[in-house]
Amino acid sequence: MLKMKKRWKVKAANKELQEVLGRKLEILPLTAQLLINRGLVDCDKAFSFLRPELKNLHDPFLLKGMDRAAERIILAIEKRERVAVYGDYDVDGTTSTALLYLFFKEIGVDVTCYIPQRQTEGYGMNCEAVKKLSVLSINLIITVDCGSSNHDEINYANSLGIDVIVTDHHEFSKEPPAAYAVVNPKQKDCAFPFKNLAGVGVAFNLLMGIRSRLRSMGWFKNNEPNLKKYLDIVSIGTVADIVPLVDENRIFVSYGLRELENTRRPGLKALMDSVGIKPGKLDADSIAFQIAPRINAAGRLTQAITALRLLITDDIREAESLADTLNKENASRQKIEGSTLEEAMAMLGDSTDKGIVLFSEGWHPGVIGIVASRLVDRFGKPAVMISIDGDIGKGSARGIKSFNILEGLSSCSGLLERFGGHKAAAGLTIARENLEQFRLEFLEYLNDKIADEDLTPEIELDAEVSLGDITGRQIAEIESLSPFGCSNSEPLLCAAGADILQTEIVGTRHLRFKVKQNGSSWNGIGFNLARMHPISGEGFHIAFSPYVDEWQGTKSLRLRIRDIQATA
Repeated sequence: MLKMKKRWKVKAANKELQEVLGRKLEILPLTAQLLINRGLVDCDKAFSFLRPELKNLHDPFLLKGMDRAAERIILAIEKRERVAVYGDYDVDGTTSTALLYLFFKEIGVDVTCYIPQRQTEGYGMNCEAVKKLSVLSINLIITVDCGSSNHDEINYANSLGIDVIVTDHHEFSKEPPAAYAVVNPKQKDCAFPFKNLAGVGVAFNLLMGIRSRLRSMGWFKNNEPNLKKYLDIVSIGTVADIVPLVDENRIFVSYGLRELENTRRPGLKALMDSVGIKPGKLDADSIAFQIAPRINAAGRLTQAITALRLLITDDIREAESLADTLNKENASRQKIEGSTLEEAMAMLGDSTDKGIVLFSEGWHPGVIGIVASRLVDRFGKPAVMISIDGDIGKGSARGIKSFNILEGLSSCSGLLERFGGHKAAAGLTIARENLEQFRLEFLEYLNDKIADEDLTPEIELDAEVSLGDITGRQIAEIESLSPFGCSNSEPLLCAAGADILQTEIVGTRHLRFKVKQNGSSWNGIGFNLARMHPISGEGFHIAFSPYVDEWQGTKSLRLRIRDIQATA
């Protein structure tokens, strides 16, 4: 008998709204319920969601600081000043940097880029980097995906006669810095209606603002930049940063996937070819699990500049070489991550604490955040991984849905050198001598604040259905809700009382199923469910997402099985 390991929660059906949306939008009842579950109960909003359009992007000048930022950049263009784009080393920062660099190159700006190294410089601006840019006669620094908390560094740039424009999407720890302009939807009194842009989304709005102003000045003759072609880059950064795929982000990714499918960028083509992404098979998951990790690997292990070069190169041979380098670095990252996870698992023991705190010499700081996430996924507990180097430990913390990890760190703030982040993820720095006391106090706080039931992961199901009602049309309508991601998960359905006829291990981790319910037979695949083999019998509840599988020109309806519960 299969032991229940997760709490299932089926969302309540609203038959009345189903009927209204179904009639006005000409969609099936289940599709209407999926829209309702996503808060789309207004027909016009639901229609816009199903058919994202570029014309529905917001006015970039609603962003506080956009006017001033555009004016300063246009002045730099007119005066032929040297401009530096200063980015972060993750995928969002790297794509944001590439976006501005390519656009500025297209319109003739003298531009250079700077991305700090994770291990030696850390996140955000630093004074030494500002000094280097000053030596290069930079007149204007534009930050992307960073800068909102860099008060001292921006003051230093100001003292050197360098203007700084901050474009960012992170929360402010205090008042905005004294930059020439700050463009961030999280600012107070910012009228921009959508607050959850990725850094690359803010940067793209900056491009829209600059182009609009230059157009009104008559700057362009017959060579006005078509910003649509940049959405391939925007989509990568947006998906990778796990921001909600709604509103503007949904539009960016919907159009960006189409641009990425036919991209002319040698680097992206080489990278997609190297990982075997085939035409017609590209989706948000392709970005999240194949493209983004390779771009991220450079910043995690060596230098993000490698990934930046891949995004901006127009040389095919260089592109292929860089794609090969990123693949090797990603493989190295996976190997380091795997060995670190093994070490972490060996250290866990039989603890009954409601959290995990581990620290060790030599762990690579570029992978401990990923490993912490793996531990959370496996055990359903908040996890902190700390890499010790000399007298200092640098850590990454990951939370669970029901617990704010930042509040947990705040409870131990007296033991930390510094910390920051948000509810789900945070970073910290701690003196070696405080490590054991931090572990004790942090776990004590978790044991007191986290209820036992909060440690059982919850699966939210969109609806209970009969397998016989899943048709090709239904799957096509479900697909119209894509791209799927944060705040717009792939619909998860439940089939109750199904029979499992057979299971078969695929590879080493996956499980192929044959299931039947009320005379309707289906084949399915359960990724990472090989531990359940063998399973057979009657009366199982199956959580799944339906999809169309195509093999050698033949299309078949299949189930992507996410979880299984026995009825008794």
